[in-house]
Amino acid sequence: QVQLVESGGGLVQAGDSLRLACAASGRAFTSLVMDWFRQAPGKERELVAHISRSGGTTNYADSVRGRFTISRDNAKNTVYLQMNSLQPEDTAVYYCAAKLVPIGNYVPRGASDMDYWGKGTLVTVSS
Repeated sequence: QVQLVESGGGLVQAGDSLRLACAASGRAFTSLVMDWFRQAPGKERELVAHISRSGGTTNYADSVRGRFTISRDNAKNTVYLQMNSLQPEDTAVYYCAAKLVPIGNYVPRGASDMDYWGKGTLVTVSS
């Protein structure tokens, strides 16, 4: 089992920045690929960013590319999401998710493919 705990959400104004963190425990962090998802009211959960086990490969949704940066610190069992130039449309609950991938490459497949989830942290961006 893996436990994921997100932190760092809050209320900010358009143009501001936030950094989310997700602390993982319970299993070798370096065997996990990590994703950030978000879900806005009335919308489906969407993949925001993905990072490989080593941190060497990252992927982003078109809507956040160039503004958000995903990173991980394997020594601290933590993954981060740096969010810059936040806009009201970024308002959502942000979830950290993990998938166990002991070996080989992994191509992100969406929410249904993830093994573990955090409870989420709310990000609200006012205009």
